[in-house]
Amino acid sequence: MLPEVFPLLAAASAVTSLIGTNPVRAYRHGRAPQGTAAPYVTWFLVTGLPENTLDEVPRVDRHEVQVDCWSENTGQGSKDIEALAKAVRDAIEPHAHMTAEVFDGIDEDTQRYRIGMQFTFWTDRS
Repeated sequence: MLPEVFPLLAAASAVTSLIGTNPVRAYRHGRAPQGTAAPYVTWFLVTGLPENTLDEVPRVDRHEVQVDCWSENTGQGSKDIEALAKAVRDAIEPHAHMTAEVFDGIDEDTQRYRIGMQFTFWTDRS
């Protein structure tokens, strides 16, 4: 029903080598639990639309998902966030289209580096 973002990230060794495996620090709903160590990834559903037709129930849904990568604001933070964003992009792009980079800077609330990317997933309903 919804895009399988977590399994894609958890299966990518380039991602898990940066955000860990026990647990995989990748969180839905755009939020990580308070106190989560960076680097980590968050994502949320921006919009979901059925691909309607006139003569049948939709067979596919189009989902826009924002994926945010986070790293500490340290001397290596800028380099670290770019490596994480590239690994996340490379893990997701075989399954979805990257349509935008929506944020690249220091998050005002957390003071962590953040790169946000938006992806379009086509999810088969069957």
